[in-house]
Amino acid sequence: MTRADRKTEKEAEADVERLDPVWRRIREEAEEIIRNDPSLGGFIYAAVLNHRRFGQAIGHRLAMTLANHDINAELIIQAYADALAADPGIGQAARADILAVYERDPACERYIEPFLYFKGFQALQAHRLAHALWNMGRKDFALFLQSRASQVFSVDIHPAARIGKGIMIDHAHAIVIGETAVVEDNVSILQDVTLGGTGKEDGDRHPKIREGVLLGAGCKVLGNIEVGRCAKVAAGSVVLKDVPPRRTVAGVPARIVGYAECDEAPARAMNHRIELPEDEKGARDQAK
Repeated sequence: MTRADRKTEKEAEADVERLDPVWRRIREEAEEIIRNDPSLGGFIYAAVLNHRRFGQAIGHRLAMTLANHDINAELIIQAYADALAADPGIGQAARADILAVYERDPACERYIEPFLYFKGFQALQAHRLAHALWNMGRKDFALFLQSRASQVFSVDIHPAARIGKGIMIDHAHAIVIGETAVVEDNVSILQDVTLGGTGKEDGDRHPKIREGVLLGAGCKVLGNIEVGRCAKVAAGSVVLKDVPPRRTVAGVPARIVGYAECDEAPARAMNHRIELPEDEKGARDQAK
């Protein structure tokens, strides 16, 4: 490599650092981890600091977690590189997902934590890879990734499901999302949520979750129905029909029990309280 080549490479790396603040922040936090606990140096270098770009690091992290005796890590790393080349948007979505977790999860104090430790974030990135491969016609590789993610993370998302960016999957245990489900941008999903069908019907049979929705722990949304923008589904609810925008539903089967604000979408506010309609509030105040 000539001196000019080295200069060009350094300039390119500087541009990546300048234009990718999420990746820059993760690298800074990685260096801080090593300063605080040098025993983790090997792990942190392998996971973060040995990689020049965010996409390379994501591919490596998924490979180290999902590879087994059937499909080795190198194949998963190459598959992620292929997917990223075909759809650069999966890298941008991953950055938005990190920001979503950092902003909404009070247990998350650094950008690096979802990347290294949170199975909800990692399972979502595994799905993004599987979805890209599915769309590229590599359906068996996509199904392998779905199977491995289900085994490793306890999160089962069909590769054909369409999921937007800025998604937080909190705790992430026992999440199921079906083949024809759609989850739009800036949605928060807690543990034990199912976006499923109602039987053996074919075709478009799974829910459509619109932007800003909060899905509480253990809720089940079943069938080709719509949960409207900025709606909120209470924990443990079973939703069998459309939910209007900016409404809160609860119960089995779920019914409208209150309103939800869109000034700060429920998915961002992470407020699980039920806000009663004004007339019900007045009636309760009078009863007191």
